[in-house]
Amino acid sequence: MAQGSGSASQAKFWVALLFCFLVFWENVDAATYTVGGSNGWTFNMATWPRGKRFRAGDTLLFEYDATIHNVVAVNRGGYRSCITPAGAKVYKSGKDEVKLGKGMNYFICNIAGHCESGMKIAINAV
Repeated sequence: MAQGSGSASQAKFWVALLFCFLVFWENVDAATYTVGGSNGWTFNMATWPRGKRFRAGDTLLFEYDATIHNVVAVNRGGYRSCITPAGAKVYKSGKDEVKLGKGMNYFICNIAGHCESGMKIAINAV
């Protein structure tokens, strides 16, 4: 019996080790993108994502003047209408890191007139 229980403990150890390896591997493979490149998070952002391949787990770094801008993670309706839905996550540090979830990810600046002036992006993370 002692051998059987040691065998089960050994199996649990290997499963835990494999799990840790997979979590580590996923994080190693993730990329960080500075939104807007050297211009940072600003107006007319719609074309910035073009030509980039985003993956779930990648990080977007939003750099901006926090006294005049912010970043709001919104749903598709909020993106299209430039209206912040109730409960939306608002970032306002000026140097925000946001991890992408799988599928569409939408971000706007909800300062009056900014989203309408193109301060918004839609990112599809595969």
